[in-house]
Amino acid sequence: MICLNWTKEHRLLRKPDFDHCYEQGKKHYTKSFILFVLCHGSGPGGVRLGLTVSRKAGPAVVRNRIKRVMREFFRLYQNQFQFRADIIFVPKRALDGKKITLGLVEKELIPIIGRLNKLVVSPDQE
Repeated sequence: MICLNWTKEHRLLRKPDFDHCYEQGKKHYTKSFILFVLCHGSGPGGVRLGLTVSRKAGPAVVRNRIKRVMREFFRLYQNQFQFRADIIFVPKRALDGKKITLGLVEKELIPIIGRLNKLVVSPDQE
């Protein structure tokens, strides 16, 4: 079942939460993105999303577009996560924010979700 909205429970909002995820989380890289993932164990998707888009990504319109596309991706695919985690999403400078689409994000991040599910869920089953 797809959640129709992305509520406050699904977002990282406080600076200490961001700092903890940056310091303790593991980095995962794709061509256009860096993900900081701090896992809290296995279980149905208790994923909280944090977005950090610097001014170097472009003007406010471009930064907001990147954030909208990322929130939509996580809203649509939140049930794919088989673990609880805080995830901070950071676009790389090479990403052209004017051309970002949901298809591009899906192409790069769906393999990461699969990899994370294997890393987090598999050790508990052994």
